[in-house]
Amino acid sequence: MKKKQWLLFFGVITLLLLMVGCGGSKNTDDEVEQEVAGNEEAEKVDDANADERIIAATFAITEFMDVLDIDLVGVPSSYKDLPKRYEGVTEIGNPMWPDMEIMMSLKPTNVLTVTTLQSDLEEDFDKINTPATFLDLTTVSSMLGEIKKIGAQYHRTEEAEKFVADYEAKMAEIEAKVDANEQPKVLILMGIPGSYIVGTEHSYIGDLVKRAGGVNAVTDRDEEFISANTEYLQQLAPDIILRAAHGAPQEVIKMFDKEFAENDIWKHFKAVKEDRVYDLEETRFGTTANLAALEALEELIEIIHVES
Repeated sequence: MKKKQWLLFFGVITLLLLMVGCGGSKNTDDEVEQEVAGNEEAEKVDDANADERIIAATFAITEFMDVLDIDLVGVPSSYKDLPKRYEGVTEIGNPMWPDMEIMMSLKPTNVLTVTTLQSDLEEDFDKINTPATFLDLTTVSSMLGEIKKIGAQYHRTEEAEKFVADYEAKMAEIEAKVDANEQPKVLILMGIPGSYIVGTEHSYIGDLVKRAGGVNAVTDRDEEFISANTEYLQQLAPDIILRAAHGAPQEVIKMFDKEFAENDIWKHFKAVKEDRVYDLEETRFGTTANLAALEALEELIEIIHVES
């Protein structure tokens, strides 16, 4: 009987080991099946965009497409470093004056550019019969909304929504640092080689100033930018002057320095007297909203509050 009991015991143990082994195989098979299914699903998503030939006409939009893992056939020419995935992709020229012949040769299904250039470029796109979408990047909120739209259009809804949710959370965390008791008046000068204009509260940097707790010196205009009239600007009595250089930043900064040194009226500005004139770095403070908005906002909060 004792021998039979031992045989029965070993039989049960053997059976359990076999069951565990079979169970382990099943789990492995399930994992393999899930991995294959996941790969197939990823291929389906890529296939859904296989016929798309998209051109991103601005640097900011190129970064959005990289975040959403979307291929491009054309990118803007830029001194800034484009995402690595687009190395070797055809350049279409300056966002403000893209090469229409190059774009035609790429046979795009969509050209993504910005609303601030719509009045300048829409007719040109119509002439070459090229579809174009003008994205509203005048504020951080509108930028995030456009990223969601791109995600929905190009089968990246989940990725876009996650990215936007994370971005909004970070933005809220930074805005929580703002001292509500300090609301200095801020004048925004937007310079390009040879001239400059004034950014209102409806411009991208104007939006950042508002988020940072500042008040735009220009509050009576509906446009994003207005022409610069120094007499009018002096009457606004800004506490802070922000100078944003675009196009050729170093050249524009020299232009601003010369203007402030030679035009006597600037000496009478409160911000100049109190040495509260700041040059903004272009990669963070573009003409339109971009993914560097988080760093830009933190910098503005420090300028407006910490150094006030």
